Amino acid sequence: MAVVKALRSRVSYADLEKWPDDGRRYELYDGEVYVVPSPVPLHQMVSARLHLALEEYTRAHGGIVLYAPLDIVLTEYDVVQPDLLLFTRERAHVVNPKQVTRQAPDLAIEILSPGTAANDRGRKMRLLARHGVREFWLVDPESAAVEVYRLAGDDFVLATRATGSATLASPLLAGFTVTPRSLVSFE
Repeated sequence: MAVVKALRSRVSYADLEKWPDDGRRYELYDGEVYVVPSPVPLHQMVSARLHLALEEYTRAHGGIVLYAPLDIVLTEYDVVQPDLLLFTRERAHVVNPKQVTRQAPDLAIEILSPGTAANDRGRKMRLLARHGVREFWLVDPESAAVEVYRLAGDDFVLATRATGSATLASPLLAGFTVTPRSLVSFE
């Protein structure tokens, strides 16, 4: 898979909106454009399973769960597309279904792949923390592991980690549990 790379510097979201739809996913980090490689089928399978689990949770507890591609405009020069994101019941009102989302979600989830892992664990993670995302998950399909980070000040700290068939509980989503193996096993 190709490495996430910069195209040119200091592009705004207004500029990005004017570009023709070429099927690529773009993110902005302080105006630098990054092309996000297309995911492999395993990534999409994990994303679909996690979306279904979170959708079931939001039906029972309220909130909105969404998935990429979907621009989250944090500033005019910082735009990300987390693989999955969730707004809790208390903040679901900030999502307007007919407009771009300009609010940080309560939960952002990235499914790691070789082409995006360094960015997901680095620049994107720092940016999401700086904008107040309360919880951030890194899902590693290769090792059947999920790391859950919670916001502490302006940084994320590891709250919990689960591998294989261990149960993962979210500090943010009371009552939500999942096992990493259930997300990545296709037997």
